[in-house]
Amino acid sequence: MLVCGEALIDLAETAAGRYTARPAGSPFNVAIACARLTVPVAYFGRLSTDHFGSRLRAVLTDEGIDLRYVLSGNEPTPLAFVHLVAGQEPDYTFYVQGTVDHKFGPADLPVTLSREVTVLHFGSLSLVLEPGASALEELLRRESAHRFISLDPNVRPTLIPDRATYVRRLSSWLPHLDLVKASEADLAWLHPEETAEAVAQRWLAAGPRLIVVTLGSRGAIAITSGQSVFRAAPRIEVVDTVGAGDSLMAGLLAALGSEGALQKGALHRLADSDLARMLDHALQVAAITCSRLGADPPHYHELGPPAPTPDG
Repeated sequence: MLVCGEALIDLAETAAGRYTARPAGSPFNVAIACARLTVPVAYFGRLSTDHFGSRLRAVLTDEGIDLRYVLSGNEPTPLAFVHLVAGQEPDYTFYVQGTVDHKFGPADLPVTLSREVTVLHFGSLSLVLEPGASALEELLRRESAHRFISLDPNVRPTLIPDRATYVRRLSSWLPHLDLVKASEADLAWLHPEETAEAVAQRWLAAGPRLIVVTLGSRGAIAITSGQSVFRAAPRIEVVDTVGAGDSLMAGLLAALGSEGALQKGALHRLADSDLARMLDHALQVAAITCSRLGADPPHYHELGPPAPTPDG
């Protein structure tokens, strides 16, 4: 699997009103969580040569993630201040202008990918900030004919200058996607006049085989053209929800891999019981992440046997 997108540093607010620096970024988190769930994973993104960039690279290396596709640059690492409000999702303030992660173009894309890369995952800020967004879009379109493509838009409204333009662009990706995971909040911002189910059905008609809508503490729904399966989230004592959606995304990919479903045309074979099992696994991964501080996804042994045998 190749995870494509930003890596940054979260400056997370603590109870004392101070901020702690933590490696982060939605695709970065997905890559870490996939690796911990025994999914073979490589990372494609642009990392700084500064102190924070070196730290991000070291974390990826320590987690056993393949860095052959990583780009380097001298610009600073992007930052995100994470403000915690009781009973609400974390609020983010991003500092990304002039930073390293999106300063690349089509000429910087890998010319070819290893045959072992059968899945590409995209998401978040990397598909908004130019020129990197257009380059990643080109990679997405180029590889979609023969590789499984997943997307988590992970919408950050403060970085999107025009909602209508972004919605049109996202819609243009749908014919190239196999799996889309989006939060209820994402869909409410993208299409405020429609229900999540209505949006999912319209997206399915455009191309993807599976849409997963996360519902926060309530759980998640897996929707195909002929099925809709809801699973409740495990009851836990929540410590920190940062990274929960990324962990759930990784849990989905790992579970689909263990079902042999991370292949073109394979998702239509999933029965209700398969979808329920997939959601339960993903929700458990997210719940464990929420039970501890920071985006700290579980290793597979924390979930119990049997170990998956995922697609690449």
